[in-house]
Amino acid sequence: MVIEIIKAEYLKDYKIAFEFSDGLNQVIDFEHFLKSSNNPMSRKYLDLANFKDFNLEFGDIEWNDFEMCFPIWDLYNGKI
Repeated sequence: MVIEIIKAEYLKDYKIAFEFSDGLNQVIDFEHFLKSSNNPMSRKYLDLANFKDFNLEFGDIEWNDFEMCFPIWDLYNGKI
C-alpha cells in the first residue's frame, strides 16, 4: 500500500495536522527541527509566514517547490 498525505492543515506555531490515505491522523510540531537547523534554507521557515505557505504535491508536503520537504514515512510515524 502506498501512503500519501491527503490533507495538511496548519494549526498554530509550527504545528501541522496531517491526514494520511489510510485514515491515520498525525500532528507534527516542526519547531525543534527548524530551531536546531543550521541550514539557512530551513531556518527561513522560522518566519511563520513562510512556514504557513506549504503545498501538497504528489501526496507529500512541500515548501517553495520542494526547497523543504520531509519523507512521508517519517511524518506518518510522527518523527522528523
